[in-house]
Amino acid sequence: MRKNLLFVCLAWFGLLSAQGGEVVTSPDGRISVELSMTNGQPCYQVTYDGQVMISPSALGLKTNIGDYSRDLSLTGVKASDIKENYTLRNIKQSHVSYEAREAVAQYEQQGQHVMDITFRISNRDVAFRYTILPKKQGRDMTMCCVVESEATAFQLPATATSFLAPQAKPMTGFARTAPSYETRYGIDEPVGKNGWGQGYTFPCLFKAQDLWLLISETGTDGGYVGCRLLGEEGGRYQIGFPQQEEGNGWGSTSVQMALPGHTPWRTITVGPLKNIVETTVAWDVVKTKHAATRHYEYGKGTWSWIIGMDSSCNFDEQKRYIDFAAQMGYRSVLIDALWDTQIGRPRIAELAEYGKTKGVGLYLWYNSNGSWNDAPQSPRGIMDNSTLRKADMRWMHDIGILGIKVDFFGGDKQPMMRLYEDILSDANDAGLMVIFHGCTLPRGWERMYGNYVASEAVLASENLHFSQGFCDNEARDCGAMYPFTRNVVGSMDFGGSALNKFYSADNKRGTQRKTSDVYALATAVIFQSAVQHFALAPNNLQDAPRWAIDFMKQVPTEWDEVRFIDGYPGQYIILARRAGDKWYVAGINATDQPLKQTLSLPMLNEGTVSLYQNNQLTTAKLTKKKTLKIEIPTGGGVVITQ
Repeated sequence: MRKNLLFVCLAWFGLLSAQGGEVVTSPDGRISVELSMTNGQPCYQVTYDGQVMISPSALGLKTNIGDYSRDLSLTGVKASDIKENYTLRNIKQSHVSYEAREAVAQYEQQGQHVMDITFRISNRDVAFRYTILPKKQGRDMTMCCVVESEATAFQLPATATSFLAPQAKPMTGFARTAPSYETRYGIDEPVGKNGWGQGYTFPCLFKAQDLWLLISETGTDGGYVGCRLLGEEGGRYQIGFPQQEEGNGWGSTSVQMALPGHTPWRTITVGPLKNIVETTVAWDVVKTKHAATRHYEYGKGTWSWIIGMDSSCNFDEQKRYIDFAAQMGYRSVLIDALWDTQIGRPRIAELAEYGKTKGVGLYLWYNSNGSWNDAPQSPRGIMDNSTLRKADMRWMHDIGILGIKVDFFGGDKQPMMRLYEDILSDANDAGLMVIFHGCTLPRGWERMYGNYVASEAVLASENLHFSQGFCDNEARDCGAMYPFTRNVVGSMDFGGSALNKFYSADNKRGTQRKTSDVYALATAVIFQSAVQHFALAPNNLQDAPRWAIDFMKQVPTEWDEVRFIDGYPGQYIILARRAGDKWYVAGINATDQPLKQTLSLPMLNEGTVSLYQNNQLTTAKLTKKKTLKIEIPTGGGVVITQ
């Protein structure tokens, strides 16, 4: 009776008692989460507008001090409303007003309060995490544990379809660097598979009838492992820990945790595609771990490697790129692998000093290795060593380097997650920004770490240089897929927007770009990262259209707002981003037919707009109803500004 009275009182917070369980609703009432128990195991169910998106699915953890996936009892739920405003310059929306219902479910085992599960339900998202509590053992309290696995599951409708990137087998691929979140997404595939046998990397997108669901995680740091999603028959998916072979076998697949301890947040975004593209849940539920030591300046940049490869990493070519960046009004040049041997530290300092005279700063590439793969590119053996890492960062600070790009990580085990965190912390002490490549998915890191910029964690632009097949399918596999998946949950360092016809220094041979120049402009808007090193080259000042160069000079990299307009994963995307009071509407067509649409653009003012379409710049007029007819060719794009 006392418990039922508690739940009635908590109805004001969206928590209601229901037959067989307790129901928590979003502030607008459209999302419901029902908490229940099945033979001693915690379970949950998620519905959107009454449609079941996740059927009753298991919750719980297995640890070395107890199996918290069975023999439990739900003893109470504490509920509250969450309202928070925060500002981040380097995500899709600079000012966020977060509102959610929180419910903390308390679980006992053999008379002891051993675990809480905290749920946050907003109008777009469900997020939950576990808290493991100290356990009394006789006269002593157990203050640490090992989390061996999670029972966390997601039962999707068997008729759902999926848009998933398979996890690669450990110690495969280039120089045995997999898994590095660099596999191609499947499109509209049936559920019930398990990728290539190793599951799927986050985020994971599903379609159920006319609604969508995105599963991911956020808040992962050195206190946990990076997880994946394991698929089973019938549409059931479960959280999977890293595999033993990852990182050349270094480290355990389990988690070492002090108590009380929290897991990362599991996130579920549900509803129409608008909810998926516009969600901010990856940052809503995390907190800052270290603040920026200075005001970090983001912006546009260039890099020679994507066009010129390793041989372009020489003093004269990097000086030429600094001059090119200055002509474009760009903030930085990324000097890629082998700078330590092909340029040398004294001349890097000379380049940094020359860049200062042009208003251009430098990012330097580093290998993360280590002993976890065979990537030979240097400088290596520094970022994994605390003493050497800090010494190099002091040197970079002293010569005025802006940031670092660290590549070739080795899986998702806890020691590797600690390395990410250590690199970020040491770099922040030296006033350096950090970009990761060949790496794990960022999980709320823009808010957690003040100097974090972006991660690759996707099949990115270097593949356009290496593979004509990747060029042939660029619009489908990248432009029309990543805005619904990878880039939804974190800043994405793709390194694209090429205006060369060919991926070579002379622009006459090599792999051939199949997308249009307007497509390149559109991806500069659609792909989000506060620092963008575009795949432009000095020759583009002469051989690219003037209107394209002018656009690439002024396009922002920091955005205040995003609005999804229309699209379908792998087919097309049309969205709008706002920087200050200026809107950029961008679209990409990956279908085999021209895409003709009449867009409703209420964010724009009535009157004339600039229209980049069919590889030319024209003007057009919005109707009084603020509509505009557009046409996007196959492999092409559209951009509208005002």
